[in-house]
Amino acid sequence: MNSNTATAPFHDSPAVESSETHLLTRYEHNPILSRENWPYPINSVFNAGAVRLDDGDTLLLCRVEDRRGISHLCAARSANGIDGWRIDQKPTLVANPREYPEEVWGIEDPRITFVPELEQYAVAYTSFARGGPGVSLALTKDFRTFDRYGVIMPPEDKDAALLPRRINGYWAMIHRPVTTLGAHMWISYSPDLRHWGSHKVILEARRGGWWDANKIGLCSPPIETPKGWLMIYHGVRQTASGSIYRLGLALFDLEKPEVCLQRGESWMFGPDAPYERSGDVNDVVFPCGQTIGADGDTINLYYGAADSCIAMATGSIHAFLAWLEANPSSGDGVAR
Repeated sequence: MNSNTATAPFHDSPAVESSETHLLTRYEHNPILSRENWPYPINSVFNAGAVRLDDGDTLLLCRVEDRRGISHLCAARSANGIDGWRIDQKPTLVANPREYPEEVWGIEDPRITFVPELEQYAVAYTSFARGGPGVSLALTKDFRTFDRYGVIMPPEDKDAALLPRRINGYWAMIHRPVTTLGAHMWISYSPDLRHWGSHKVILEARRGGWWDANKIGLCSPPIETPKGWLMIYHGVRQTASGSIYRLGLALFDLEKPEVCLQRGESWMFGPDAPYERSGDVNDVVFPCGQTIGADGDTINLYYGAADSCIAMATGSIHAFLAWLEANPSSGDGVAR
C-alpha cells in the first residue's frame, strides 16, 4: 500500500475577490462528480477523502447527502483520478445508530491516512447526533469492510485527520473542537487510537477583518515534507450576506507538530467559479483529501464546491512551501 493519498446556476452572493494566486489550478472540466453521476437517488455529493491505491487507482470516499438530509460515505474509483469514475452501486459506509448512537444523524467529511505501521487506512470522519458533531475513526484495508472505533473526540468536534506515524511513541490527531476558547485547531495524542489526551491548541482563528476570522479547521490530511508538516486549512469569514470558506497554508514542526513554524498571511484559494459560489451552501471550497504524484510534488486536491459537487485543482508542494516563505503572517494567530 502507498501513502499518497453539471454546474449550478450563478447568482449574486457575497463579494469575493479573485482567488487566483497560481498555487492551485482548477481542472478545466470541473466539477468532476455531481449527483447526476450517482447510481442511486441523492441530493448532493461533496467533501471527499482521497487516496491513491496500490493498483494505481484514485479512490474518493465521498460524502453523499440523501434526500432526507442524512449523509453517508460512498467510494468512487478512477484510473487517472480525473474521469471515468466507477462508483459503488450502493453506499460504502453508512451510519449505524444501533451500535453507534453518535451516528444517528449521519456520517460526514472523511479524511484518509495510510498508516504503514498498521498496513491499513485510517478514516477519520464526523459522526452527527443530537449532541452535535463528533470525531469517529475506522480502519480499513480495502474500503469494503471497516473496523469501527466509534467516537474518539466527543461533540462538538470535527475536521480531523490522523498523522501517518507515531510522534515520540504516540499517535497524533489534528481536530477542531469548539470550546469556550473558540473554534481553533488542536492536536491530541494517543497510545492506542482509542484513548486521547495531551490536548493542545496548535493554530487559532484570527478575529476582526481577517479572512480566517471566526473559525478555522484542517482541510486535507497533513503532508510530511522535509521542512515540516504542511497543512491546508480553511478559514471562515462571516459577512452580512453569509459565510465565505477559503483556504490557507501553515507549516508545523515534524517532531513537535503542535509548534507552528509558518502561517500564511493571506488566503491562497477561494470560491470564484460559478459551481463554487452557488449551491446548497454558497461560497464554499472545502477539501478533505489529496493525492501526490509520482514526482513527490504534484498535488491533486479534491474539494467540495458549494456543498453540491466535487471539483479538483492541481498544485505543487514546492510552490506551497515557497509561498509560505514569501507570505509570512504579520499576526501571531492568537484570537483576541
